[in-house]
Amino acid sequence: MVDQPRIAVIGAGLMGHGIAWIFAAAGHRVQVFDPDAGVLKAAPQRIADISELLDHAPGAMDNVTLCTSLSAAVDGVSFAFEAAPENLTLKCKIFADLARFAPTDAVLASNTSALPISQIAKGNKARARIVGTHFWNPPHLVPLVEVVEMEGGNGAAIAPMMNLLREAGRHPVHVRKDVAGFIGNRLQHALKREAIALVANGVCDAETIDDVVKLGFGRRLAVLGPLEQSDLVGLDLTAAIHETLMPDLDRTTEVHPYLLARLEAGDIGMKAGRGFRNWTEETAGAVRSRLAQFLTDNARSQANRKER
Repeated sequence: MVDQPRIAVIGAGLMGHGIAWIFAAAGHRVQVFDPDAGVLKAAPQRIADISELLDHAPGAMDNVTLCTSLSAAVDGVSFAFEAAPENLTLKCKIFADLARFAPTDAVLASNTSALPISQIAKGNKARARIVGTHFWNPPHLVPLVEVVEMEGGNGAAIAPMMNLLREAGRHPVHVRKDVAGFIGNRLQHALKREAIALVANGVCDAETIDDVVKLGFGRRLAVLGPLEQSDLVGLDLTAAIHETLMPDLDRTTEVHPYLLARLEAGDIGMKAGRGFRNWTEETAGAVRSRLAQFLTDNARSQANRKER
């Protein structure tokens, strides 16, 4: 039996411990590093908690080695995943270290949510081996991973990365151009821009926006993508609607003034008790629980289908 390629995960926090679990549960040896000793120490329990949550056989942590240096974490690996905070300077520093310490044939991946990969790889001697792998939060519950290609750069590294992710139970998609936000966040924030504009213009309140999405077209989004839906109803109807709608959509090219006003007032979201909507500990907790339960149920269902 051929040994599974070894994996490094740089960063054991919000995203890193979930990424480590994905590969450890798939049978890979995973070497994890975090510069924060407390975060690194907490990783084993957090990884074990994922196995319990998903009714996965215990023992994923048996495949995980905690490392106290980046150089030790990347020793002998075939793939390295950076899962550090969304800061370009920090990521560039990490990738300079990865190029220095990792094997010269290792594929190096960033879990950035929006930063262009060409910016992270700029001037890096390992540029041809650097790819984007945008996992969605939480990575062990959301199967999609956006794999990002750079023009004239990292094309040879895309297929090995997508094969690795697919074999580990993820659903990789190929982002063929390195644009800010990739695919998912561009779509998501285009929706948010229009949602904010509708509230700012007095069309409706924030609760109504959320109800329209959750109880309207959101009900079908999990099984019917926007271009599928356009083909379903007909491109002639889609074009007719666009003739009326497109001239009237919001075109704000900066952070919307209404969002900035919320921030200036200290209304930063659930942790402050107010954002676009008002929140108590109970109502915020209910949202978090509802989301976690929905994602967990879907992940369990997907795992059960694969086992049949």
